[in-house]
Amino acid sequence: MKQKVIVAMSGGVDSSVAAALLKEKGYDVIGITMQVWPSEKADDLDRFGGCCSLQAVEDARRVANKLDIPYYVLNFGQIFNQKVFNNFIDEYENGRTPNPCIRCNQFIKFEALLDKAKALEADYIATGHYARIEFDEDKSRYLLYRGIDEDKDQSYVLYTMTQEQLSKTLMPLGKYSKKETREMARSFGLDVAEKEESQEICFIPENDYRIFVKTHRPEIVKKGPIYDVKGKKIGEHEGIIHYTIGQRKGLGVSSESPLFITGINKEENSITVGGKENLEKQGLLASQPNFIPFKKLEDEIDASVQIRYNMKPFKAKIEPENGKVRVLFKDEQKSVTPGQAVVIYKKDLVIGGATIDAPISKLDQK
Repeated sequence: MKQKVIVAMSGGVDSSVAAALLKEKGYDVIGITMQVWPSEKADDLDRFGGCCSLQAVEDARRVANKLDIPYYVLNFGQIFNQKVFNNFIDEYENGRTPNPCIRCNQFIKFEALLDKAKALEADYIATGHYARIEFDEDKSRYLLYRGIDEDKDQSYVLYTMTQEQLSKTLMPLGKYSKKETREMARSFGLDVAEKEESQEICFIPENDYRIFVKTHRPEIVKKGPIYDVKGKKIGEHEGIIHYTIGQRKGLGVSSESPLFITGINKEENSITVGGKENLEKQGLLASQPNFIPFKKLEDEIDASVQIRYNMKPFKAKIEPENGKVRVLFKDEQKSVTPGQAVVIYKKDLVIGGATIDAPISKLDQK
């Protein structure tokens, strides 16, 4: 019997080519688009972008028809609302800057969709991510590696994957470049071959999260003080949801030299601003770690880390600390942002990652 695979189809070129490649390899392919809209109102659906739009569903359906594979739209709205949508607002309310794509992958694609695949007696799920999954015989563990295309590598948002999820997931694009993917889409005769990529968060209309948060939870938007790094009040902000660490524009404070957001205090409803030098940090503390080559970090390791999605990795020392991880940078880094992820690498291998809780300055180090 053919092995059955559920392909998460977003209507984009990547997931479409993933489905085509797997069918070409002889898998029994079923296409599924995950409806994750928090509201069932038609006007809300029309405002959703990227992989969540009605247009995306139609694009995915046309690809499935072209490939002659079954296609379904399944409702994951309730769990998306609980795990991604509400968390996104909660994080901004707490003065943090979330990455909803990480949580969507963690709880929707590789948890809820995998559960659905099991119910349908599928052998695997598959996505169009640019990353590679390999089994290491010596370690008896599945490992996650960066995609071959450095510019498209998506391993940063996949660090939460478990051994079971890795063992049941196929990522056929990991060994290809984006250019090659588009060429394959053309060879398969797919209409989405030239479709532009969405750079927006799918549930944020016009990519303006501030309006989104204010619309859904207006009571959390309160004005408060702006302090300089010496604790002197120098202005008033419009609500902490409007700001993120490292932000320079839109502060509403005049100064002879550029000012940047260096701290956000939810309890005091305040923000702190300082010069560029005040953004430099020696490390960070992060919680909810997940490791892939091993179950738990027992001793300190030297590795490379990323603290934002699109950035060059840099060297650091990673230490276990009471269920969390302490990351000490070899060289100071700017804009360590609570709510974002720190992802740990050994060359192309993903060691794991965690959610950033706080930066570490020189005085905080052991």
